[in-house]
Amino acid sequence: MIELISAQPAWFWLCLGGLLLIAELLGTGGYLLWSGVAAVAVAIIALVLPFIGWEWQGILFAILTIVSAVLWRKWLSLRKNPQADDVNQKSHQLIGRKVRLISDTDEGFSRVKLADGSWRAYSEIPLKAGTEVVITSVDGITLHVKPSHDGNSLEPSDQ
Repeated sequence: MIELISAQPAWFWLCLGGLLLIAELLGTGGYLLWSGVAAVAVAIIALVLPFIGWEWQGILFAILTIVSAVLWRKWLSLRKNPQADDVNQKSHQLIGRKVRLISDTDEGFSRVKLADGSWRAYSEIPLKAGTEVVITSVDGITLHVKPSHDGNSLEPSDQ
């Protein structure tokens, strides 16, 4: 068996990579993925450069496994997921949206049309109906709004 492996090292690495990737599919959570990819890469290198000894192939496998895992971790850390904190708080995804007031503010409170319903809105400054506002925060079922920097328009919108 050892003679067969040493005679055909590319097939050994290809089989090892395939087995590691199959094991990854069974649900290891990413632990075997990069080892499997590294084994397949070593198989390709062993096909292209058949004079490389098994010692160097093992070292190359170890280095490729570590490098690929470190690069993957670095790539994941650079990815930004802005909605990760508000996954279960759908109302917080409304922050930053522009809407129009349905009525004038009365003691700071008004209503805004959003999708197919209306929400209670609060503004610290008096505003007229039709003013475009930006949602700045959500407090229960009340949206805190401020006037949009685009200006105040008295035309109603079709939202």
